[in-house]
Amino acid sequence: MPTVLFVCVENAARSLMAEALFNREAPAGWRAVSAGTRPAAAPNPRTAPMLRELGLRLPDHPPQELTEAVIASARIRVTMGCLDDASCPARLRSAPLRDWGLADPARLDEDGFRAVRDEIARRVSALRREIAGADPGTADPAGELGGR
Repeated sequence: MPTVLFVCVENAARSLMAEALFNREAPAGWRAVSAGTRPAAAPNPRTAPMLRELGLRLPDHPPQELTEAVIASARIRVTMGCLDDASCPARLRSAPLRDWGLADPARLDEDGFRAVRDEIARRVSALRREIAGADPGTADPAGELGGR
């Protein structure tokens, strides 16, 4: 199954929200997963309430570590701003990807957290439309959809 990988540092807010938003209405045959370069012990306590405002739940997994296998299995890789973090693995930096460069909402007030969530929702929606419009038989959609 083609997979979109969302990556942030802790896998506690941005990437979890992106995963939940994408999977709510994933294009036929696609799914999203998320991981962190330095995963937190638990999701940010504000992430679940922010998703509930949109009628969504947190993904069923706790914050999880980004592994080589997860990177390799993803057809599209989206980072949330972790490329400038020392924990970002070289393999991820060299893979075809998109960097959305979003602020870490953990450092923001409620309105700031909500603004980041809403920007993620907008970008996820555009990504879903882009995938749905691509030819499903394309041999390398990561080259078309996942490029820098």
